[in-house]
Amino acid sequence: MPLPPERAAGAATARTPTPRSAGAAGKGAAAAAPGGEGKAPARVARAIVTPGYWDDACRHLARRDRVMKRLIPQFGEARLASRGDAFTTLARSIVGQQISVKAAQSVWDRFAAVVGGPSTHLAPRKVRALPGPTMREAGLSARKCEYLRDLAGHFDDGHVHVADWAQMDDEDIIGELVAIRGIGRWTAEMFLIFHLMRPDVLPLDDLGLLKGISLNYFSGEPVSRAEAREVGEAWAPFRSVATWYIWRSLDPLPVEY
Repeated sequence: MPLPPERAAGAATARTPTPRSAGAAGKGAAAAAPGGEGKAPARVARAIVTPGYWDDACRHLARRDRVMKRLIPQFGEARLASRGDAFTTLARSIVGQQISVKAAQSVWDRFAAVVGGPSTHLAPRKVRALPGPTMREAGLSARKCEYLRDLAGHFDDGHVHVADWAQMDDEDIIGELVAIRGIGRWTAEMFLIFHLMRPDVLPLDDLGLLKGISLNYFSGEPVSRAEAREVGEAWAPFRSVATWYIWRSLDPLPVEY
């Protein structure tokens, strides 16, 4: 599973996918170019969206990398999944910083309840208007309250250009996101992978990725960022997909943001 640097003690550009019904999706999805042109529509089951390039990526990775050839069949039809909107996805990432997954879910449920509305689509204006004591009662630290208000302000005031993200490259989006308090490069990269479903992100600050590369490629020996980058070169232009399978090799349960 993805592990941000702050949890160390405890533990090519594509356009935004276009959903279609789960019944219409299959293994014969059309090949996708790294830039998203000619990409098959994404698959969707209820509110969960998955990328249309996945099957093509798996074929590409299995041909080029012996570890991927072994890992991919182990997980069948499982694949990257996303739910919720951009603001809510980023808000969840802030709530979950430096606490366990179980604790993060508990705090999120309480926080979403005081905001009101669907927990997968919180309104930035409502978050911005919440009194500090109300946010603290949901289990949030004072700093996380500040981060969430800053995030809500960026969205509410139009400082993030959500409508333009489909045409922006990965680094430009990262630059826009890290200007928000509480969001660093790792969080921005997770957002690119799990929400925007960009196919070619290699999060070298992710401890889970480094551990998975160590176990699968270096017999458990520690690996440097440079060594991980070299392994990832063979995965391009689908490094996000390969990273997902490396995470799954450590934890069979899929991660959703």
